[in-house]
Amino acid sequence: MVKLDNGLKIWLDAYNQGLAQLMQSGYVATAEAVRDGLSTLTATCVTDSPHIARVLDTCVTEHTQVVPVRIYHPAPDRPLPVIVFLHGGGHMAGSVAVYDAICRKLSKATQHIVVSVDYRLAPEWPYPNGLSDARIVIGQLWPLLEQHQLAYLPTLSLVGDSGGGAMAATLSADYQDYPNVSIDNQVLIYPSLDYTMSQPSVTANGKGLFLQQDKMQWYFDHYFQHGEDRQAASPLFMAKSAQLPRTLMITAEFCPLRDEGVAYVQQLSALGIPTEHFHLDDMIHAYLNLESLVPIQCRATYQKIADFLTTSGDN
Repeated sequence: MVKLDNGLKIWLDAYNQGLAQLMQSGYVATAEAVRDGLSTLTATCVTDSPHIARVLDTCVTEHTQVVPVRIYHPAPDRPLPVIVFLHGGGHMAGSVAVYDAICRKLSKATQHIVVSVDYRLAPEWPYPNGLSDARIVIGQLWPLLEQHQLAYLPTLSLVGDSGGGAMAATLSADYQDYPNVSIDNQVLIYPSLDYTMSQPSVTANGKGLFLQQDKMQWYFDHYFQHGEDRQAASPLFMAKSAQLPRTLMITAEFCPLRDEGVAYVQQLSALGIPTEHFHLDDMIHAYLNLESLVPIQCRATYQKIADFLTTSGDN
């Protein structure tokens, strides 16, 4: 029988106790508080920030929209394949700065150039503004790297966690019929793929396991502000073809989003798309942001991503 990692259980007990006391005091969640919380949690628990040979802050511009990005090149003297990374945070939190150490680890482990996108967040910028920013970056990716004289191979992988995983899967669906944009791989880390919240694990794992069902609803209500069809916006329900990229799905047993990840992998496998499913049966949602509590599982995750991206199908 699977069970929660002991260290995580101790941490969760304290976290839930503190959360209950906060709610009893009349606390009302705000976007600023959620952003500060994710930033503090990640900075506290992801303390190892490896050196990357070249890190560059720049931006991509289309018309009046400027999208900041941070580029990590672990070996500037040789061309490497490219990851566009989309951070998590429920479409309301997270940033290039918050995810800096995670992107460094990803770049080092995979030996890929990582382009981390500082997309706009809800509620100030609701759906689909963040997706539009990501599309701008993907559309100008190769000229951007050439502009900064960064040696690259024209192999593109999309990687995202949680809400960023939802964005990556949405973009892969968008581009599956585009002849001028080729997404070679996608890596979806405990992604949010069903905005209708209809999968059984949402209820089964929706209380006391860090990502709460009611908080998910709160995130989505801030993200979709104009009566959008949430099912149509969900990657799980989008039209799929054999043109979708090779996919690595990473799920956690005690995550509310577990079942939508499993269902998505089954859909792609039925289409003959090469897929791999890496499941951790003792983890919760967002465990990469809790690395000091679960370092072994985090190392295994980065290694799995590296192995997937360096297999023969990648280049």
